[in-house]
Amino acid sequence: MLIPSLVILYILLALFMIIGLLINGVRPAKTLAWLLVIFTIPVAGILLYIMLGRNRRKKRLARLRNNSIELPSYAVNIETDAGQPKYKKMMTLIKKVTHYPPTYHNAVTLLEDGAHTFNKIFEALEKAEHFIYLQYYIFEEGILANKLLMIFEKKIQKGVKIKMIYDGVGSYSLSSSYIKKLKAIGVEAYPFLPFRFGRFLSSLNYRNHRKIIIVDGIIGFTGGINISDKYLRKDKDLVKWHDMHLAIQGEAVSFMEHIFISDWFMVSEKKVAMKTTYKETTDADLKTLVHVVPSGPDDAFPNIEQSYLSIINEAQKYLYITNPYIIPSNEILMALQMAALSGIDVRLLIADKSDSKLVSWTVRSYFDSFLKSGVRIFLFPHGFLHSKILVSDDDIASIGTANIDVRSFEHNYEVNALLYDRDTARILRKNFLRDCEQSTELKMEVHNQRPALNKLIEGTARIFAPVL
Repeated sequence: MLIPSLVILYILLALFMIIGLLINGVRPAKTLAWLLVIFTIPVAGILLYIMLGRNRRKKRLARLRNNSIELPSYAVNIETDAGQPKYKKMMTLIKKVTHYPPTYHNAVTLLEDGAHTFNKIFEALEKAEHFIYLQYYIFEEGILANKLLMIFEKKIQKGVKIKMIYDGVGSYSLSSSYIKKLKAIGVEAYPFLPFRFGRFLSSLNYRNHRKIIIVDGIIGFTGGINISDKYLRKDKDLVKWHDMHLAIQGEAVSFMEHIFISDWFMVSEKKVAMKTTYKETTDADLKTLVHVVPSGPDDAFPNIEQSYLSIINEAQKYLYITNPYIIPSNEILMALQMAALSGIDVRLLIADKSDSKLVSWTVRSYFDSFLKSGVRIFLFPHGFLHSKILVSDDDIASIGTANIDVRSFEHNYEVNALLYDRDTARILRKNFLRDCEQSTELKMEVHNQRPALNKLIEGTARIFAPVL
């Protein structure tokens, strides 16, 4: 009697979970995938769904967000002043879903790889007079962390306030002794959804993948680079990590500050007033149109996915994407295929070796779909290419933290910066083509000759695409 009763209980529990999926409006393909997992993998299927499938935290996370923070007043009149008629629809869309308008008075600096990026970051931190805000998905101890500790101690002694957020999963290796050192010198540091006994299953799925530094509200940094020494010295497996970061000065920094303060309230439940010291200006050096795009699981729409789709659909000449984790949603996949089939020069630049075998196989499972539609794929052999860049038509570029996968679109807190700037777009195009020349282009005939075992592994890995 016990076994039949357990089977009935399992079926009832599984049905209850599926009803929840249907009520919450999950995509049909994802619902079917979870249905398969729950009914074909006893016990483990339910545990996987509890960890990765439910959106139970969505409402709680939304409640924790401090919606009372006043938005910065800087804005561009999209209809008359944006100067980018091609992207007016996208600007309007992003403003409506994020409440963040594009801003015109900005200067941007591209920061390629770790040494260049951290030199600029340390230079900015040394100049801090009022406050430093920073948040990172990965914060690892080492040369960089020790350097930051030294700077923080010196700046706090001069009255600078420092607040820090680190992700509870991405920064799992950060020791309690280092955190104690931070707090001992006066740094306010909080983890985002840390591991806690009894809450592991419900806290695993939603991560803060953002990388943001704000100094005095004057300069901000974001992009793909985490606090990790692997950006300075060779990784034992991947040799060297390549990445792109961005320094922004001007009005857009206020919106990055708004993101940090909202996240700060989530982790600390403490309100912080906006302290931006930037003043409106007509400085000729601040002339770059920038649109900050945040996204998270408690947003009503997948903001960054929508911005990516908009750029893809507006492309007229070329679309170049550098990203280590291209596991596209059905919408992104179809948009890229349609662009390529329409004669747009669509290219993907991906590292030949990845930091995750499962992710690597899943990425490769989409190669056949891309190649059949004319999307060109280049495999970069010189280390791990971790940049998240999209550039199109010499007039727009996106740089930020978001990968092209369901996790970044639906489960992670991310932030990208859209740059409507010809000079920046041309530099990124030139860099992209340079890297393509150093890479191996994957041809369809070569791809078709891969072993049958590889095809089987790819197909199996693709099952996990919705949760990676």
